[in-house]
Amino acid sequence: MTKSGYPYPPDEFDIAVPGGAPVGVHRAPRSGWSSAWPFLLVAVVCAAVAWGGITLLSGGDDPADASGDPSSSPSTSATAPVSPSASPSASPSASPSASASTGVTGDPAAADLTAGVQVLNSSGVQGAAATAAETIVAAGFTGEVVPENDESGFGEGYTVTTVLYGASRADTAAAVAQAIGATTAIESAEVTASPYAVIVVLR
Repeated sequence: MTKSGYPYPPDEFDIAVPGGAPVGVHRAPRSGWSSAWPFLLVAVVCAAVAWGGITLLSGGDDPADASGDPSSSPSTSATAPVSPSASPSASPSASPSASASTGVTGDPAAADLTAGVQVLNSSGVQGAAATAAETIVAAGFTGEVVPENDESGFGEGYTVTTVLYGASRADTAAAVAQAIGATTAIESAEVTASPYAVIVVLR
């Protein structure tokens, strides 16, 4: 529309200004909060990212664990008691006077083959004592080798075939153990007081 055809009288909005900027446009001043909240948002996001990165790099460990606090590690603060029955060196319970050593420590080559040997059958297998006695004789023993059933319960409590021997008879016991394939030999005061050098408890 040309100015000549404009039906309204001129007013302050028709006054031209340098640069051709619009006249009469009004904008309310911005508040301090509207200027500050973008910076606060960036600070919060950066703090969250930093915390997440530290947690990820540390593997999520408990700070108490990382500080070495003894109270935070119960597994190192006490040692569980060991049951006496779990000790591998414990001797059979049938003979209180037997020593704790259960290994065959003697030298079979130095055995006294004339020594007396009693073989007690505590296995419940009929004829086991006689068979073991024959094996001992076949190994070269010339002394008295007596097979018997364990009527008195002398071998009660033993769980494996055990060679019991008197004082200073370890070599003879080792020869007997070697003959019958036993792996347990124990010195016993009861055998020392008996007429035998070695008593075999078959299990």
